[in-house]
Amino acid sequence: MKYKIYKYLAGFICIAAVTASCVNDDDLLQTDPNVDSSGNFWKTEKDALEGVNSVYGCLVADGTYMRSTPLMLDTKSDDSRSNSPWGAMANVGRFNSNVSDAAIYGWAYEMYYQGIYRANQVLTNVPKIDMADAALKNRLLGQAYFLRGLYLFHAVNLFKNVPIPTEITLYNPQKSQAEGWAQVIADFKAAADLLPTTYAGIEGIDTKDSNGATIKGRATKGAALGYLAKAYLFTKDFTNAKTTFKQVIDLGIYSLTANYRDNFTDTNENNSESLFEVQFSRDAGGTTESWGGEPNATWRKTTARAITYGARDFGFVDVQPTWALFNDFHIEKTAAGAVDPRLDATMFYNKPGGMQLYGVDFATKYANSPLDLNDIFCAKYENSDGAYPNEYDWRSGINERLLRYADVLLMYAECLNETGDTQGAYTYIQMVRDRVGLPNLSTAKPGLSQASMRDQIAHERFLEFALEGHRFNDIRRWGWLENPTKLAWLKARDAEFNSFAPGREYFPIPQLDMDNNPGMTQNPSY
Repeated sequence: MKYKIYKYLAGFICIAAVTASCVNDDDLLQTDPNVDSSGNFWKTEKDALEGVNSVYGCLVADGTYMRSTPLMLDTKSDDSRSNSPWGAMANVGRFNSNVSDAAIYGWAYEMYYQGIYRANQVLTNVPKIDMADAALKNRLLGQAYFLRGLYLFHAVNLFKNVPIPTEITLYNPQKSQAEGWAQVIADFKAAADLLPTTYAGIEGIDTKDSNGATIKGRATKGAALGYLAKAYLFTKDFTNAKTTFKQVIDLGIYSLTANYRDNFTDTNENNSESLFEVQFSRDAGGTTESWGGEPNATWRKTTARAITYGARDFGFVDVQPTWALFNDFHIEKTAAGAVDPRLDATMFYNKPGGMQLYGVDFATKYANSPLDLNDIFCAKYENSDGAYPNEYDWRSGINERLLRYADVLLMYAECLNETGDTQGAYTYIQMVRDRVGLPNLSTAKPGLSQASMRDQIAHERFLEFALEGHRFNDIRRWGWLENPTKLAWLKARDAEFNSFAPGREYFPIPQLDMDNNPGMTQNPSY
């Protein structure tokens, strides 16, 4: 990966060539007193904290969780579809991203490596800082390891064979996906060893802001262990994944929220179910949208997911649920005979008896538009509960929940099933089902075989995590795209799969990086 330092070096070389006849070499080495450099910055605890905060800053960029990463994770799956007029966006779900147009996927790639670069700065320089508070240093280093692991997780998972920089270097060779996963695992292990279980009761410059308010959203041991276990699961190391997920459960600090929808609004953020979430705020200030480039203080720190996924006349309708998802919510009734309540938390539709969105009735709103009246729209992560008229102010402050405890429970159940304890999987699946009132699975479907339990877990995950960026990861890691029967089933559910070609389960390496980083090989089929 070639970092932005290259631009600075190139600029420096050009200036030197132009002015060589009238200045001495020493003149060229003078430091601008108005700009911090690596030589005068990494000196204090405050410098270390600001360095770590800059790594978090990459999470709120357009390439990451402001917009692009959710689109990349969602639209390739059979729970969503896109008829966006913007070709780069629509083509993501159609497995047709264009190597010559790096919009969306290229922005994500750039920002993952910006985050990795910033994390590497922390991990290189903070150990050299003399800190009186050793625990603070550990926490800051632990967060840098976690965030580097998270950015690498996305890079390896979405782009396959990528550079794996762990030092501040100009060029980094392309590595195999196995080498990438090994580094992801190493980073999350290091993070888990250094991070606290909770920041409650910890006094430090990283736990309170200038007004004395508690800072939320910093990575914890539970987040690191959760992602470590997930990396093991994605590499089919079910034994280590099972052990690590159990460590998360045994921390005893996470639980499912009573109200499923509380995981997708701005009213109950950083709740008991959340292991890690990206912090957005409608009131964070800033004057510009975070459209590409480096994170900076002028950004609004808001998310564009709500307006991008928003229902007709409330947002851009660039992403919608599939009818396959709608139908699957009706496969099983609750113990009380009702429709699965997660349906209404996930999508808007012409519900018998009425449904409200943004303070108006769905049927009334779309009465004069039969196509919309008979269509379905996204409800998760929308500011649609009546407090706001629409999403056109571009100021959604709903935090992006990256890892929920429900995910830990279902992934742990999957590990139990894969390691021969199919009966044990029932307990953890039922914990998730109980929240929404579904019948006892051990009674409804007793004695499932390992293979049948795999299908059941796939169904449970499909409904629990719809439109949360998990489904296509599951499809790919389960090998469904290589299974003719499963692929045909996916095509029947979502026509976008008709344009899938082997290799297109990953995004292309952006052409700019191919051109600038010697020895890079493009992913197959691009």
